[in-house]
Amino acid sequence: MDAIPTDFSALSALFINTTLTRSPGVSHTQRLIDVSAGIMAKQGVKVDQFRAVDYPIASGVYPDMREYGWEEDAWPDLFPRVQAADILVIAGPIWLGDNSSETKKIIERLYAHSGELNDRGQAGFYGRAGGCIITGNEDGIKHCASNVLYSLQHIGYSIPPEADAGWIGEVGPGPSYGDELDDGTRAGFENDFTNRKITFATWNLIHLAAMLTAAGGFPAHGNQPEEWAAGTRFDFENPEYRG
Repeated sequence: MDAIPTDFSALSALFINTTLTRSPGVSHTQRLIDVSAGIMAKQGVKVDQFRAVDYPIASGVYPDMREYGWEEDAWPDLFPRVQAADILVIAGPIWLGDNSSETKKIIERLYAHSGELNDRGQAGFYGRAGGCIITGNEDGIKHCASNVLYSLQHIGYSIPPEADAGWIGEVGPGPSYGDELDDGTRAGFENDFTNRKITFATWNLIHLAAMLTAAGGFPAHGNQPEEWAAGTRFDFENPEYRG
């Protein structure tokens, strides 16, 4: 068995819960977040989290929507918590087979910062690991996860193997994750598939974040917008000029 690092205390993680239920209401998504966050905390990772719906986050694709007509926008105050995290996990429910409106809003607000650069001249989210958690009692985990993971990698996050986990139970009306059943057990708590997926996803996020941190981030070559704008082509050869 490969030896694993024993100290992950330099890492930090942020879980954004995109449930439609405000605190302190019960969030089934929160229950699955707690599993992943618990594993990270046991390994010394500093864990932060918030429910997006608890804050007046404006809709839009700019860093501060108050500059575009909105009276309130909590995102500028929340975004430093995103910047501080080596690992970002977007966790949310399935509604009508798709991600929640809060999930979409968070992705749009992250996209608002896609043009910002880090100190190596790369997109600002380079050097960070991203993953997702999906919950519900209707089909759609893979569809929802593919949308979240595509969006995260598109803006610069690195995605490890098996970076998604979820619970839907039986398709159709029925118990959500953590609901108490007639026999006194909790739906999903003993489900081996969900337990394996959430554990593997969590560890793969920790591993990738540790690798990126140890390497000083993602290699800065062939991916710097300002260098491209200045004329550097990183071995790209325009087909028009080939003989």
